[in-house]
Amino acid sequence: MATRLKASGAVTLVPSLLGVADAGPPFWPSVAETVGRSTDQLPLDIPVVLVAHSNAGLFVPVIVEAARRPVAGCLFVDAALPARSGPTAVAPPELLDFLRPQATGGRLPQWTAWWDESDVAPMFPDPQTRRVVSSEQPRLPLSYYEERVPVPDGWDDAPCGYLLFGPPYEQAAQDARERGWDFDHVPGLHLHQLVDPDTVTARIIAMADEWCSPAG
Repeated sequence: MATRLKASGAVTLVPSLLGVADAGPPFWPSVAETVGRSTDQLPLDIPVVLVAHSNAGLFVPVIVEAARRPVAGCLFVDAALPARSGPTAVAPPELLDFLRPQATGGRLPQWTAWWDESDVAPMFPDPQTRRVVSSEQPRLPLSYYEERVPVPDGWDDAPCGYLLFGPPYEQAAQDARERGWDFDHVPGLHLHQLVDPDTVTARIIAMADEWCSPAG
């Protein structure tokens, strides 16, 4: 996705979060500081738009607060939403009950090993892409999913939007629409950005451009 976004003319940064869980809980300050600090690398005349996928959506409010630059907009792509007022549980009780038996030495398997192969395989366009993604998946601590992330007041004063792929994020998308956020839909599975990166890139650019244009 970063390559496609750059090819479209968007100045794009993808901060590495591979090591944020190694320092121990609470984990959210490290996520917020790592991403917030990365905004220093952007040219001063480039508006900052945060794009979060999946579980990363829960950390957007603390990232906005930690950002060194004003945030022009926040886009949630098939992502979990922070609570309307915090703090937000990283995982609901039923997911924690599902995860606890899978932990070994306090660490969970890679995310793609949590689910049945029949659910995981269709999310990838080909075996090579799956190998690349799997090589970058950390084994997160169970405690990462047991924590709660603050929701600072005013984090969503900037425009927000939701780009839905499909199940099981329809409820999050509906919540976003009820909050009055911009909304778009590209039908697909949870990793659809790997399957159809050109379409997903175009939708991201279109939504972000509305927030960053002089009239936005």
